[in-house]
Amino acid sequence: MSSGAQLAATGAPFAPAAGIEETCGHPDGVRATARIRATYNGRVTTLPQLRSDGPFHLRRMRTSGKTARVGIIGAMSAPLGGDRLALDITAEDRAELDVTTAAATLALRGPTTAPATYDVRLTAGEHARLRWLPQPLISAADSNLQQTYTVSLAATSRLLLREEQILGRANEKPGHLVSRIRVHRAGRPLLDQHTAYGDPAPGWDGPAVLDGHRAVGQLLVVDPELDVSRAPILLREATEDGCAVLAPLAGGPALLATAVAPTSSALRELLDEALRHALGE
Repeated sequence: MSSGAQLAATGAPFAPAAGIEETCGHPDGVRATARIRATYNGRVTTLPQLRSDGPFHLRRMRTSGKTARVGIIGAMSAPLGGDRLALDITAEDRAELDVTTAAATLALRGPTTAPATYDVRLTAGEHARLRWLPQPLISAADSNLQQTYTVSLAATSRLLLREEQILGRANEKPGHLVSRIRVHRAGRPLLDQHTAYGDPAPGWDGPAVLDGHRAVGQLLVVDPELDVSRAPILLREATEDGCAVLAPLAGGPALLATAVAPTSSALRELLDEALRHALGE
């Protein structure tokens, strides 16, 4: 892949990505950390901690079986330039937690050109299941956002993580979007991926990266019972409608799908198809 989208999995411990965690934000920006903690009481999953903050309003949703579900509702426009936002989500041992957002997240410039940071920290204990399925992130013109996912999994936990990014609204150029996903499983690195889109990132719109598409996404499935003996699968040939590939990760029972598409609906269709393949449906 070109310098516009780099992928690596290493044995090094977590270290701040240059230009992401070291950013100091802006004195006028919003500082907020919302927290979700799910526990299993022997019958169902409960939510002893549900702490809203800043633009994040957390709401319990209708449950299904022993799974707890939380919806995140945006209480204000965010992230804007200079904001420092974080979500801290934990599913303790044997808990089952689904988290989603009510609407797309829109990154805007705001009153300053300083970058905003949006950090999502996901933790799953032994025999826990955590599903992070937000609506897309839209990088609007002149925005500057640095997003990180830091994921810590136990050896027996299960994870479903979906990331969808829309580069620019209708008929506009995207802002600058930097994203990093770091996953540790049983204390060992599973995935460390860094992507950058929009000026001044080099080569992000070239044929080796997006090839003119404006929707990009990933789907990560981690499950001790997952069949990872398969070879990588090209889900769709490279066309105007986009394409996707589903491949096993070397560090554990995990499959990663990466997709590009012209629109958010086409991207979701590709990622849904990848999930069906991953689950053997």
